[in-house]
Amino acid sequence: MQMHFANFPYLTAILLSCVAGLLIILFLPPERQKAVKWVSAVCSGMTLILSAYLFLAYDKSAGGLQFVEKILWVPSLGITYFNGVDGFSLPMLLLTGIVFFTAVLTMWEMEYRVKEFFAMIFLLVLGVFGMFMALDLFFIFVWYDVSLFPMYLLIAIWGSTRKEYGAMKLTLYLLAGSALILPGIVYLVVKSGLNTFDLVELMYMAEFTPFQQKLAFFLFYVGFGILAGLWPFHTWSPVGHVAAPTAVSMIHAGVLMKIGAFGVLRVGMYLCPEGWKFWAPLMAFLATVGIVYGAFAGLSQKDIKYCIGYSSVSHMGIVGLGLATVTVDGLNGAVFQMFAHGIMTALFFSSVGYIYDKTHTKVIAELGGLSKIMPVAATYFIIAALTGIGVPCLASFWAELTVFISAFRVYPLYGTFAICGLVVSALFMLRVVQKTCFGPKNEKFAHLPDMTLRQGIPRIILVSVILLFGLFPSLMFDMIQTASIPFMGRLP
Repeated sequence: MQMHFANFPYLTAILLSCVAGLLIILFLPPERQKAVKWVSAVCSGMTLILSAYLFLAYDKSAGGLQFVEKILWVPSLGITYFNGVDGFSLPMLLLTGIVFFTAVLTMWEMEYRVKEFFAMIFLLVLGVFGMFMALDLFFIFVWYDVSLFPMYLLIAIWGSTRKEYGAMKLTLYLLAGSALILPGIVYLVVKSGLNTFDLVELMYMAEFTPFQQKLAFFLFYVGFGILAGLWPFHTWSPVGHVAAPTAVSMIHAGVLMKIGAFGVLRVGMYLCPEGWKFWAPLMAFLATVGIVYGAFAGLSQKDIKYCIGYSSVSHMGIVGLGLATVTVDGLNGAVFQMFAHGIMTALFFSSVGYIYDKTHTKVIAELGGLSKIMPVAATYFIIAALTGIGVPCLASFWAELTVFISAFRVYPLYGTFAICGLVVSALFMLRVVQKTCFGPKNEKFAHLPDMTLRQGIPRIILVSVILLFGLFPSLMFDMIQTASIPFMGRLP
């Protein structure tokens, strides 16, 4: 794999922007809430600018790993501070930057324990950014765990709807996944005999037996897959979505679940290609069950956030199905779906958050006629729903189309069931839109104010991204292919 070292440590600068934001917030007095919010906006904005710059500056003709930073950290154990990005990780960095910045703006009006809330958000996102850029297995595991720990406090303190239960269930499930990932990493490092955690070196220099690859890949698939909403280990996800405050739901569904799928790709598939091929049929089966189950479960929900939560399980199943095809198109569609679903769910939860803040209810039956009461907020909600359905010219359409074409070629039966699940998913999305935004309005909410332009800024950003990559999908496909084609070309 080609590596192009950085002239400037852009990736470390992204991490330092998070660290700087965290430290400044910690030193600010709690009563200076406005200052905390401005520091959060500026530092999160810096991560977005840097992420967007890297996405645009990446040399697609050269491909490989670029903006590489590599420093020996613990030579005796073979641990290296090793960062780099390619066509797989750059979309994830851009996604994280967008969702992080818009999540901060979405919570601009919060007043309860503002300092602690934003400090936890910065710690959470620090782990997410680190996970997407790390190329050393030790740091991958560390960043993975850093991204998990703040979730418990963010939900338990600032959440709603059985928040203690949701926070505990989420934490226990994700730590169980972490408990599978660590043995997998140690197992491969020991069996390699190379005394290194360097992902690239292990990928090219280590000679793992088929049994070793099958065992390690299964550990990574289940361990990372729990965070990706893998059926039947998904039950923490809808509960966590419902309990979390708006910004945490945006980050949780928008980027945190993508860490799971990205971990399967970056660690499992890179180091254990034979294990990936061996378990691919099982991956396809579980992904298809997740797609269909998430759609039918969402259809029966009475809470808007539960609907979106089960929708996320279904849409992340599409990611899993793409990875299971073991094809270039399947990989392209899976990574594109990770990006598109992240933006879509961030818009969904951001819109629902505004509606809940004003109406103080998430029960679908208690809402109605929102398009007449708050047409701007309802418009953002409807756009998110249409993106989730996979309407052409919106970002999710291209991702889902590519995955389903690949699935039909490799697993015709699973592809058929997945399409049926998508139809059911469209049905419950339209049901939610019809019952909340149209029909007779609830007079109890008739006096509520609509979203102002300032409040709409984060939603406008998210809608713009959906339209940009929906109208010009080649911007994303061309980037992903710089990694997927060489990766598939080296498979045995």
